[in-house]
Amino acid sequence: MAKMQYCGTGRRKSSVARVRLVPGTGKITVNKKDLDDYLALEIVKREVKRPFEIAGCVDKFDVIATVRGGGFTGQAGALRHGISRALCTVDAEAYRPALKAAGFLTRDSRMKERKKYGLKKARKASQFSKR
Repeated sequence: MAKMQYCGTGRRKSSVARVRLVPGTGKITVNKKDLDDYLALEIVKREVKRPFEIAGCVDKFDVIATVRGGGFTGQAGALRHGISRALCTVDAEAYRPALKAAGFLTRDSRMKERKKYGLKKARKASQFSKR
């Protein structure tokens, strides 16, 4: 019989994470690399692992994730969102209330504003002089 796996998709800014949870020992693999090799900052790594701490299922699942787009902070937020969604597919009654109260099931919709023509960035214009 094939191993049971649970899927979830997480998004933040321009990052998208496809997450699979497999019953295991708590190993997290991101883009075929270990989490410690993929993300450098300890704060960001802790943020990725927080859904397991809140749900109370640390070291019960292995995470296999594919992340695309954005920077490392956005990717970590997308991973957290994806892990939280996947945990809800495992056992919604047990994990969902705690994850929802922590705000991990809400998609962070803040995006970078697009650049406008005639300006240097989204809102930055060249210096104005009346002369």
